[in-house]
Amino acid sequence: MVLHNFIVFEGLDGSGTTTQLGLLKNILSDKRAWFTAEPTDNEIGKFLRKVLKGSITLDPHTLAYLFAADRCEHIHGIDGIENHIHEGYTVFCDRYIFSSLAYQSPQCGSQLPVKLNEDFPLPEYLFYFNINSEISLSRVASRNGETEIFEKSDIQKRTQTEYEHIIQTYKENKPEGMHIIVIDAAKPVEEVHKNILTSLKNLPILKE
Repeated sequence: MVLHNFIVFEGLDGSGTTTQLGLLKNILSDKRAWFTAEPTDNEIGKFLRKVLKGSITLDPHTLAYLFAADRCEHIHGIDGIENHIHEGYTVFCDRYIFSSLAYQSPQCGSQLPVKLNEDFPLPEYLFYFNINSEISLSRVASRNGETEIFEKSDIQKRTQTEYEHIIQTYKENKPEGMHIIVIDAAKPVEEVHKNILTSLKNLPILKE
């Protein structure tokens, strides 16, 4: 099922998804737009962020289940994505099921992430921020902040390969009503922003 007025940004750490969502948030500040991210800021999401920071160590299979639980509440919960869309909001999300497939498959095999995420609705627009893992990691390093457990060269290279496979698979089996846009995330921020706006020109919220 495709959930209309639901837009997802996906890509490696450092690919620029959060930056671009911030730019969109600025221009849609007076519109009925809701910006969110995964892991969420609910209790499951907060726990996951501790795991990602390396404060807690879990088996990769356990991590896959927790991401799915966080996503289930994010979609179906009382203050979740479906309810916001029902109330007339356009929802923009930083990461979704595609991140689980890309990051978790190398850790615990693809079967479990696919099984856990196959029943979640798909976004109307999926933006994949395509970027070489070395460039994305250099951006992460330039932040001078604390790194996460997946922000390592070997993991990012494997994840990049998984992402490319996943995006191609969805392109080949794309359900009606879903749009997949591949963004060259190595380009300057403003150029990427313009490309996104062009791709979303038919979105009702941008026509108001």
